[in-house]
Amino acid sequence: MQAYKNENLILEKFEVGPFMVNAYIIGCLKSGQAAIVDPGDQGDLLLKRCRELKLTPKYILNTHGHADHIMDNRYVKEHSQAQIVIHPDDAGMLTDPQLNVSALFAMPLTSPPADLYFREGEIFHVGEIPFEVLHLPGHSPGSVCLFHDPIVLVGDVLFAGSIGRTDFPGGSYEMLVGNIRSKLLPLGDHVQAFPGHGPETTLGRERRTNPFLNDAIFGL
Repeated sequence: MQAYKNENLILEKFEVGPFMVNAYIIGCLKSGQAAIVDPGDQGDLLLKRCRELKLTPKYILNTHGHADHIMDNRYVKEHSQAQIVIHPDDAGMLTDPQLNVSALFAMPLTSPPADLYFREGEIFHVGEIPFEVLHLPGHSPGSVCLFHDPIVLVGDVLFAGSIGRTDFPGGSYEMLVGNIRSKLLPLGDHVQAFPGHGPETTLGRERRTNPFLNDAIFGL
């Protein structure tokens, strides 16, 4: 499903796998380069769609390292030679079923290790499209959001009407809410947020109505 498009950027969303993960294709229409974000399943479908769009996947971008978001990293990498990118604080999850929590569900899985790492504040390019990397730990130690005005890919940091769970190892409710309020919401009410599960939303809508973030609750 096409989620966003401008003269150079196309963003398509696919709900995949038993955990209903939102995987995304980011395409740079000028360069023909693409990234696949959080291939939680159906890597064959994601690669087929890249071919249909005449895009070449260069990166697999993991917003964080939980199993449901990395499940088809291996398939996509083996069939495209795309490079896996993740924040270093979640890099160990790729190869350790205990850390990526798949072992807790009696379905241990691993991904190939990272090829590249996200760094807070850096500009990561997909073709000619720049994305600012925002590090927002709380759901996991290495959760990142990728911002290209007027869109931001938020992984499991923020959902429409909710926030990411914080009861897995390395999670922190206080840290997550604090990071959303200090790093994500200031991007602007107009920004469209594309989460790792569920429908897209806007940062303004979440600031006003999200029960975890509502200004009235915080006395602001």
